[in-house]
Amino acid sequence: MTETDRTTAATAPRVVRVEGERPYDVVIGRRLLGELPALLGADVQRVLIICTEAMTASADAVREDLVAQGYQAILAEVPDAEGAKSAEVASFCWGVLGQADFTRSDAIVSLGGGATTDLAGFVASTWLRGIKVVHIPTTLLAMVDAAVGGKTGINTAEGKNLVGTFFPPAGVLCDLAALESLPKWDFVAGLAEVIKCGFIADPRILELVEADPAGLVERGGASGEDSAGEDVLTELIERSIRVKARVVGEDLTEAGLREILNYGHTLAHAIEQVERYAWRHGAAVSVGMMFVAELARLAGRLDDAVVDRHRDILTSVGLPVTYRGDRWEQLLAVMRRDKKSRGDLLRFVVLDDLARPARLEGPDPTLLAAAYAEISADAPTTRTISL
Repeated sequence: MTETDRTTAATAPRVVRVEGERPYDVVIGRRLLGELPALLGADVQRVLIICTEAMTASADAVREDLVAQGYQAILAEVPDAEGAKSAEVASFCWGVLGQADFTRSDAIVSLGGGATTDLAGFVASTWLRGIKVVHIPTTLLAMVDAAVGGKTGINTAEGKNLVGTFFPPAGVLCDLAALESLPKWDFVAGLAEVIKCGFIADPRILELVEADPAGLVERGGASGEDSAGEDVLTELIERSIRVKARVVGEDLTEAGLREILNYGHTLAHAIEQVERYAWRHGAAVSVGMMFVAELARLAGRLDDAVVDRHRDILTSVGLPVTYRGDRWEQLLAVMRRDKKSRGDLLRFVVLDDLARPARLEGPDPTLLAAAYAEISADAPTTRTISL
């Protein structure tokens, strides 16, 4: 193999296939815009690009490229973060689609973080009972979690993602160049979902993070496409996506196996709601994982070493592992409304060991309170990641 061949092989996009009734590809690499028409398909005529204000310049470039390829493309700008995930914003997008005469042969492209992909997927799944959607995630969290798997949703006053659908995209483009401008704490928050995949299914992920956590955080997406740092980041992203692809390929609608992807999320969603979504999702998931690790330990299902490994690896990248102790009753009330609950029965994904996820149903209230005491802080955490 020549040096040119080796360089080409190293920079070629990596593709993860998500199986199921409607299989699709997740493409990981750089300069991936040329892959978009193939994912949209030849039958698509009109494309609505849903983006936030911060992504308008990038969305304009995508629109211009699509127009050059013969598509009709328009933009719909939506609020940033969880502010996008409301019935009002979804209704606005439906209005844009209606005014532009979108039919079932047309498509939506999302460009942004996890909230944008959640919204765009929901709008696509409900317009004419389903039109194509392609996600172009621009944050680490969206790449490894929200854009893959076909779960869509919007929030209500009563909770997060209580209204939603299961709707696989036509494809996902993870362009690593988007991470170069990602703020450090957004990158760190995304690492929570990466680390989650390590604990529930792929311990090699944990080893890669533990090898140089400070270097991983410092390099982040700004490592440069030819650096060893990007090689590690690309492997972490690919491994995390493969974990999710395997799970959702077997269980799209969360009938069983897919529940393991909710590791740490029951408490996390409650924290997000109590904080009025001021906390980053990944920060809340980090605290949620620490909580269920302590819960499993107190239930006699997980040994101290694995619990300590949670705390060590999460704190090593700057993620929080505690939350204010005076919020337990409020959090408990929110968790009882969580969509993973069954009636009054609280259900948690826990670990019996590394990469051995299981379910804990209806734990004793005193056990829950004891686990929360283990992660309680006397005052709100001051970590930047949480603000």
